[in-house]
Amino acid sequence: MTADDRPPPQVFVLFGATGDLAERKLFPGLYKLAAASRLPDDYAVIGSGRHSPGSDDEFRNTVRDGLRDTVDDIDDDVLSDLVQRITFQTSDADDGSDLADAVRQARDKLGADARILIYLSVPPTAMRPMIGMLGREHLTDDARIVVEKPFGTDLESSRELDAALKEVVDEEQVYRIDHFLGKEAVQNILALRFANGLIEPAWNRDHLESVQIDVPEELTVEGRGSFYESTGCFRDMISTHLCQVLGFVAMEPPVHLDATSLRNEKAKVFQAMRPLDPERVVFGQYEGYRDEDGVADDSDVETYVALEAYVDTERWQGMPFYLRTGKAMGGTRRTVTLTFRSPPMGRFGDRTYGSNQLVLELSDDAAVGAHLMAKRPGPDLSLMPVSLHIDLAEADPDGDIPLEAYERLLLDVMRGDQTLFTRADEVDRLWQVCQPVLDARPPVRPYVEGSWGPDEALALPGVSGWRLPDESGE
Repeated sequence: MTADDRPPPQVFVLFGATGDLAERKLFPGLYKLAAASRLPDDYAVIGSGRHSPGSDDEFRNTVRDGLRDTVDDIDDDVLSDLVQRITFQTSDADDGSDLADAVRQARDKLGADARILIYLSVPPTAMRPMIGMLGREHLTDDARIVVEKPFGTDLESSRELDAALKEVVDEEQVYRIDHFLGKEAVQNILALRFANGLIEPAWNRDHLESVQIDVPEELTVEGRGSFYESTGCFRDMISTHLCQVLGFVAMEPPVHLDATSLRNEKAKVFQAMRPLDPERVVFGQYEGYRDEDGVADDSDVETYVALEAYVDTERWQGMPFYLRTGKAMGGTRRTVTLTFRSPPMGRFGDRTYGSNQLVLELSDDAAVGAHLMAKRPGPDLSLMPVSLHIDLAEADPDGDIPLEAYERLLLDVMRGDQTLFTRADEVDRLWQVCQPVLDARPPVRPYVEGSWGPDEALALPGVSGWRLPDESGE
């Protein structure tokens, strides 16, 4: 990237700067952008929160130690340059005057073309009061505001949050971040589908019998018990990540791949989604969850969700989408599986054969697989399953190193590109779709840690079953 391509000077204001997300994602994201010469030549980072981590030097040392733990092969010169730009200023919803002074001083020092990027990584209950403070202190004037999910905790609270935002900023200033949309492999759904005439004509209910979006995790809540107690898996994953991936899979071809066109088509998918039927939703909780720190002894919070969804457009009406995610499961994957309708097999005898599938792996090691039928070698005309596998990184070994999701999204905010961020109408409609489940919560069923969930969830897709665990056992 040349100097002319770099964003203008920035003042990054990070609320929640001493939290887990900042340590694991935001500061590593800033470091990697700096190492790749993708940050502005001039910038400042101001961390903020209710409690001081000590002096600026003590906070810098904490950030430095965290980066050495989370980033491999760290460059000491890049690290030193980044941390010397970092300061901390306490603030809360009642008093942000000192923070406002620090931001204005930093902006004045960077010059007239400097922009303010405010990142709100705070609990949903603290979001509205914090936005009010930012408005009173005029910190939102011409700023870009990054809002972490969940965007509220239900339909009512999401509308209250949106109203609070609209009191102080325009929609064009708001970047509702869903890091799944920043993943290279999720964006590749669009390229794979719309750039290939072999695939696009079959991407509909006439040729497909189901689509599965499967995001299991082997990890337990691991110290995030209090967060899960307040949020749960359904709010944390379904109303955000998995539904957004569904939007990418199910959208109609956009006229252009710009922010307006892409988000318009995704919003149409959500408008066409049926409100979820609680009878077709399974909640689970892994055995041992109640022993985690911060978890109530009698907690009925779900750590697992599997559900059936429908999109009532001409392309998809009547074809089910199956969504599943959970903690402490038998594997960690990010997999979209398109299962094709089987042609009549009588000509090959009475044996039942598996369906053809197109499998998209959305992990950092993005891959595409196809599972087909072919003739078995030998004198008889019998069939056998065959698999094709394409590792996208290996397919272009000389290509650029993909940006991690938070790196990509931070860069997009600096550039003012809202393509991969969630719009207010999308959020509102998804809460409408999800609200019936919140109003009539399914019973929470136990499942063994390391399994694939409760039996009721395993039976949800019927005889075709879930793609995962696949035949490799992965």
